[in-house]
Amino acid sequence: MLYVRFPLSLRNVEDLLHERGIEVSHETVRFWWNRFGPMFASEIRRNRIGRMRSYSNWQWHLDEVFVKINGETHYLWRAVDHEGEVLESYVTKRRDRKAALKFIRKSMKRYGQPQIVVTDKLRSYGAALKVIGNVQKQETGRWLNNRAENSHLPFRRRERAMLRFRQMRCLQKFASVHSSVHNHFNQERSHYSRDNFKLNRSAALSEWRQLCSA
Repeated sequence: MLYVRFPLSLRNVEDLLHERGIEVSHETVRFWWNRFGPMFASEIRRNRIGRMRSYSNWQWHLDEVFVKINGETHYLWRAVDHEGEVLESYVTKRRDRKAALKFIRKSMKRYGQPQIVVTDKLRSYGAALKVIGNVQKQETGRWLNNRAENSHLPFRRRERAMLRFRQMRCLQKFASVHSSVHNHFNQERSHYSRDNFKLNRSAALSEWRQLCSA
């Protein structure tokens, strides 16, 4: 959890565990993350999808961000609902209509059809939505898509701590796991009183411990 949730390197996690009396190497932490991270993320996603389908279809925010892999530009597409929940993360080498169409179809297959789709002015979104038949649901405008753009910030902090990525499949795996874990612990503390925030945080941690002990 430390490695995925917080902007820590493998050696940072090794040092933190050493302070707690647990002797492991950073390669062991890497193995744990690769072995158990996708399993935990899949379980979190499965538990949340059933609850989210009832309210996540009101408004989606779609955005893409540049990610460098060995000097080559790739694109991380992200779908976020109106409450800031990251619905889908998808990595491609291009950002044309074909890539946008595949990303949108993948999101809709899992979460259903949104009522409103907020995007930036990239033409690939309009072309993809036209193929699907939802172009009338698209909205673009200045600052309208801040919800999706802000969702990239936790990922960018992790990217800097990890000194970037070396393979496209590693980026896809980490983006999917990181978004699920971030959703689980993202309590949006600015929207609640301190007492409610503490209750929600304790509930999220308790649910995580049950997931790890299963």
